Amino acid sequence: MPTFQSGLELRDALAKGDLRPTEVVEGVLARIQSVDSRVGAFLRVYADAARRRAAELESTGPKGLLWGVPVALKDNLCWEGNETTCASRILEGFRPPYSAFVVRRLLEEGAVLMGQTNMDEFAFGSSTETSALGSTANPWDLGAVPGGSSGGSAASVSEGAVPIALGSDTGGSIRQPASFCGVVGLKPTYGRVSRSGLIAFSSSMDQIGPFSRTVGDSALALQVIAGHDPADSTSVNQGVPDYLKALGQGVEGLRIGIPAEYFSEGLNPEVEARVRESLEQLRSLGAEIVEITLPHTRYAVSTYYLTAPAEASSNLARFDGVQYGLRVGQDGGPPKNLLDMYESTRAQGFGAEAKRRILLGTYALSTGYYDQYYLKAQKVRTLIRKDFEEAFKLCDCVATPTSPTVAFKFGERTKDPLSMYLSDVFTIPANLSGVPAISIPCGFDAQGLPVGLQLLAPAFGEEILFRVGDAYERSCEWSSKQPDLS
Repeated sequence: MPTFQSGLELRDALAKGDLRPTEVVEGVLARIQSVDSRVGAFLRVYADAARRRAAELESTGPKGLLWGVPVALKDNLCWEGNETTCASRILEGFRPPYSAFVVRRLLEEGAVLMGQTNMDEFAFGSSTETSALGSTANPWDLGAVPGGSSGGSAASVSEGAVPIALGSDTGGSIRQPASFCGVVGLKPTYGRVSRSGLIAFSSSMDQIGPFSRTVGDSALALQVIAGHDPADSTSVNQGVPDYLKALGQGVEGLRIGIPAEYFSEGLNPEVEARVRESLEQLRSLGAEIVEITLPHTRYAVSTYYLTAPAEASSNLARFDGVQYGLRVGQDGGPPKNLLDMYESTRAQGFGAEAKRRILLGTYALSTGYYDQYYLKAQKVRTLIRKDFEEAFKLCDCVATPTSPTVAFKFGERTKDPLSMYLSDVFTIPANLSGVPAISIPCGFDAQGLPVGLQLLAPAFGEEILFRVGDAYERSCEWSSKQPDLS
C-alpha cells in the first residue's frame, strides 16, 4: 500500500479490486512497525484482530463507505471487549461492555479498526505529555510535542500509518494537534455526532471528530459518524447532508470573516504570515475577505477553565475504585475501609494534571463560589456565542490561526500550566459556542514545522468548511507534504 494514500483514494482502489483489505492491513502493520517505535502514536495495536477483520470483509465483498479502510481510535472511545483507559492508571484493565456509537458506525460501514492512540490523561492537556502510558512525538520533529489531547491520533495520520483517526475535542483537542502535525482536524457542531461511549471530560463541550490527510477524507469520515442517536440526549435529530457534494464547488462569492482579536499580541509572526498568505490565496480563488469583530474572545480562556474543570470534577467522581479499573488501599495494599479505598485509589490513579483540574472544578462549584465563578462564566459563554451569531450575519465563515505557535519542545511548558492553557486560545471559542471548526495545513515555519489555518462556520454548517477547505487544499501543495521518518 502506498504510504500516504488518502482514504478516499484507498476506498476507491479497494472497491475496484486494485487492492485487497488484507494487503492494506499488512501495509499498515508494516508502517507501524517501521515508524511507530519512534513516534509512539499507538498505545495498542490489534494486529491479529485487524487481519481477521480484513479477511472477513474480503470474503463478503465491498459494502459500506469505509470498506477495508484502516482507522485508529483515541483511547477515550469505548470499544467493546478492548482495554480503554483514557491514558490513565485509574482505568488500566477496564474493558467496556459496549462500543461507542461512532465505533459501531465505523464497523457498520466496513472500517478496519487498527488500535487505540495515545492522549493526555482524560484529555487534560495540549501536548500529550500528561499521558500516564508514555509519550508521543511529533512526526515532523521527534523532539517536539504532537499537541493534545488527541496527539496520538494526529500523529498516527501524520506518520502515514492510517488515513483516518478519530479524536475528541473539548477546547481544541483535535484542531491544535492537527495544526502541529500538519494534518486536517475537524470538530463538528455540538450535537451532530453522538457522544455515547465517549468517556466524558466536559459534557457541554466534548465532541468527537476525525483526523485525516485531506479535507475530502474528513468529509467522508463525518458522513459515517454523524447522525441522531437516541442514547445521547444531546444528539440532534436532524438529517445528515451529503458532505462529499461540498467538495470541488470552489469559494467564489463566499464571504470569509477575519476577526482582529485573533491577530494580536502573542501570535507568532511566522504563523501570522502563513495564515495571511492563505487568506490571500482564498481571495485569489474568488472569496471576499471581510473584517469582523468577536469582542468577547479575550474572556474565552478564563471562561473555559472555569466551565471545563467544573464539569470534569463531576464526571470523574465516578472513578473511585468501585466500578472501574484500579482499586488500591494505603501503600498499595488491601484497603482498610471504604474511605481508605476511595482516597488511595484516586491518589494513586490520577496524574498531576487530572488532580489539578478536579481541585479547580470542585472549588468553582463549591458553596459560596458557584455564583462568583461558575455562574458568571456561563453568562460570559452566552456573550461569546452571541458574538458568533452576529459575525455570521456578515460572513459565511470565519478564518483564524489554529494555534498561536507551531509545535513546541517536550518539557517547554509542563511547569507553567497557564502557558500550556494558552495553546488553545484560538480554538476554545468554538467549543464554548458549539459551532463547527476545522484546521487545515497552510504552510511551514523556517524550521519546517507545520502551521494550521482554522475555519469556523455557523452551527451545522460543516459543508461550508469542507467547501472552503477543499478549495484551498486543491490550490496548494501542503496536503502532499509528508514528514521524513526514513
